[in-house]
Amino acid sequence: MADLADAAELGVSELIANVVRHVPDRRCTVLVLRQATGVRVEVADGFAGLTSVPLELPQDAESGRGLTLLDAVADKWGVEPGVAGGKTVWFECRVV
Repeated sequence: MADLADAAELGVSELIANVVRHVPDRRCTVLVLRQATGVRVEVADGFAGLTSVPLELPQDAESGRGLTLLDAVADKWGVEPGVAGGKTVWFECRVV
C-alpha cells in the first residue's frame, strides 16, 4: 500500500506542477477516486493546450520530465478534453 501512496503522491505533484507552470490562471480541480484495484486521480484545468511527452531532452534539462515520471509510476494515464474547454489529465495506480 505504501508503494501505491508514493506513486499517487508523485503523480499528483507532477500534474499540479504542470498546472502551475503551463496554465495561465493556475486553477485546477483535483479528484481522487478510490477503486477496488487502487486509485484514480484526475486533474482538470481550463487550458485547452494538450500535454505531450517530449521525445528527447538534453541530460542537463531542468524541466520536461514530469509526464515521463508519471508514465513510470502510473499503470495507465491519459488526457481527455474538458466539457467546457480545457482538459483533464488522469492516471491510475493499482495495488500490487
